[in-house]
Formats: sequence, C-alpha cells, structure tokens
Amino acid sequence: MIVGITLLFLMQLLGDALVHAFHLPLPGPLAGMLLLLLVLMVRGQVPQGLREASAGLLQNLMLLFIPAVSGVMMYFGRVAHEWLPFLAAGVGGAAVTLLVTAYTLRWMLRREGLADAEAM
Repeated sequence: MIVGITLLFLMQLLGDALVHAFHLPLPGPLAGMLLLLLVLMVRGQVPQGLREASAGLLQNLMLLFIPAVSGVMMYFGRVAHEWLPFLAAGVGGAAVTLLVTAYTLRWMLRREGLADAEAM
C-alpha cells in the first residue's frame, strides 16, 4: 500500500513539474493522473499496491470533500445571491455525467457481447 501511495504522489509531482515546465493550462494533479492513466494503459494492469491504496482512498472519499464544502460555506452569501447558476451547473453536470455513464456502459456491454443490441 505504501508503494501505491508513493506512486500516486510521484505522479502528482511529475504532473506538477510538467505543467510548470511547459506552461500547460491545466492543474498539475490532473496532468499526473493522466500520466498515471497512460502508464496503466501501457502496462495493461494495475499493480497490487496501487489497487490497495486507491481502494482505501475511494472508501473514504467523502472525507476528502469536507474542505471543499467548508470553503463553499465561507461564501454562502454569494452562493445565495447567485443560486441559479449554481443550480444550473449542478443539474447540468449531473445530467451530462448520467448520459456519458449510460452511453459508456452501453458501449462496454455491446463490446463484450453481454447485452442484446436491439434491447438497448
């Protein structure tokens, strides 16, 4: 598990370094996760340590949102004043996520031959 967490931090550090070196318009952690995705795609499997570390993080994912929610609550007055864009972004983002997830599942089931194409 320590190897997995170390790999996650190294990929984040590498992503930060690449973003700063090439002046890329995206966050360093995102660049690091994209690099990790690329490495895992080339490798073809997820190392056991990374699997364990990511499972532990995913089980406690809600704890990672507490600082973000606290930050939003500091600006509650502004959120209350501009509630319509927040509502539209929340509903729109949820709708887009639902559609992309549904089409991805449909594509994966067809690819694996697990679903009748006419039933979907």
